[in-house]
Amino acid sequence: MERSNSYIFIYSIVMVVLVAALLSIASYSLKDTQKSNVRKEKMQNILSSIQIESTTENVEDLYAKYIINSYIIDAQGKLIPYVLEPNGKIFDTVRAFDVDMKKLYALPRAKRTLPLFEAQKEGEKFIIIPLRGKGLWGPIWGYVALKNDNNTVFGAVFDHQGETPGLGAEINKDKFEHMFKGKQLFDTAGTFVSVKVKKGGAAPDDIHGVDAISGGTITSNGVNDMIDTCVSSYASYLQSNKQ
Repeated sequence: MERSNSYIFIYSIVMVVLVAALLSIASYSLKDTQKSNVRKEKMQNILSSIQIESTTENVEDLYAKYIINSYIIDAQGKLIPYVLEPNGKIFDTVRAFDVDMKKLYALPRAKRTLPLFEAQKEGEKFIIIPLRGKGLWGPIWGYVALKNDNNTVFGAVFDHQGETPGLGAEINKDKFEHMFKGKQLFDTAGTFVSVKVKKGGAAPDDIHGVDAISGGTITSNGVNDMIDTCVSSYASYLQSNKQ
């Protein structure tokens, strides 16, 4: 028996509504899992900057072991006073981890409140600065860990949303990240000069430069600008807290 056009139309609408409802329910039910995965991935990236490898199973334990504190500082490099919750827990420790870096760097520099993490590994202390920038096809981000001189890079980790495989996407490979180890942010006069990602390559004795990715010029420039913009925001704090 042939179906009328109205029957087919109504049937199609019902199916579309039903499928949309099922997808909505599935998305809602997975929301907590997605948040947990994002949180764990962020912890893994922070730990990677101090060369601690982790898995989704052990990352929370390792994070609690190595990340000993976190802070919020203002644009002048001054620590924002801690706010204690009724149970005595330091509220700023949570706030630093949960800062939305995209929203943060959309603000004028004077209005930014910057997250900062403190780590300890094998008796040595490090500070870890989160980064956020723009690549060729979308956002890029990362973390740079500094030795306790607040100048020398101990480790760096980068990631991206959709850079070109084999080109810009190479920013999250060991070959690129390892070049930052030992580089310095300040010159001998104490002026912030950042770490430059140089097209054509940095000289072997350049303590402020690393090689850009061949064929990934725009992404390399994005990493360069990201480090300069983000880390320079911490320059006052770094200079006043050198050890």
